[in-house]
Amino acid sequence: MREADRRLDQAGVRLYAGENRPMRSRPPTIVAMGGGGFSMEPENPLLDEYVLQAAGVERPAICFLPTASGDPEGYVESFHAAFGKLDARPSHLFLPWEAEPDGLPEDGRPSGSPSIADPADHLAAQDVVYVGGGNTRRMLAVWRAYGIDRVLEQLWRSGTVVLAGLSAGSLCWYEEGVTDSIPGALTPMTCLGFLPGSHCPHYDGEVERRPSYERLVADGRLAPGIAADDGCALLYEGRELVDVVASRPQAAAWRVDRVAGGAVSRRTDARYLG
Repeated sequence: MREADRRLDQAGVRLYAGENRPMRSRPPTIVAMGGGGFSMEPENPLLDEYVLQAAGVERPAICFLPTASGDPEGYVESFHAAFGKLDARPSHLFLPWEAEPDGLPEDGRPSGSPSIADPADHLAAQDVVYVGGGNTRRMLAVWRAYGIDRVLEQLWRSGTVVLAGLSAGSLCWYEEGVTDSIPGALTPMTCLGFLPGSHCPHYDGEVERRPSYERLVADGRLAPGIAADDGCALLYEGRELVDVVASRPQAAAWRVDRVAGGAVSRRTDARYLG
């Protein structure tokens, strides 16, 4: 067993340095956003405020993982600016990666050291881990190479840290979903499996999302699941969906099921946060 896993596999109560915080403080919690947040709605903080409220603490510590987009400095600066205004304690984690020039998104290898010496300890000390958008296949390959997927699963199961994200940072938590990680096509992919079924973000924001997702569910390449419009967030406790909220009045979630001759999307209204 790796050192990170030994630290995070502790049973009972763990107290973090300088804090009196129990290991199990809430049900395993995920906030999955179809799109929105600081990067898509910089003047509309409703979803990001909702993520922080899910932590249930004052001045929550929140760490940004911009892995899916290749750790761009500008994205990280926007994150710090947005969450600094929301009375949070933001940080970020870079995971250096050397991609194969002509390979698939997941082809490559670690190319240095993480920006924080002990990523497992840093993530365990957070109230929220917030995952950005980008290339989901690349992101999961990087996480697996660094062991971050295992760390996040341990923290989710413990109920210690809220996991959140948009786009790739929403898709990644499900068993499977539809991705644009390979240019020119929307394709199915296997994800982390924390949440049941399949998922599609940006359901109203990109013209090919809905027909592609319905087609993949209809022909059995994806299991039935749930889609989210831009501006819609899905709150899970454990593997159960307990709340659907929106930063835009018309944003919604959609249950997508296989039916005779195809698939159907059934609207689930969201609670508008404004």
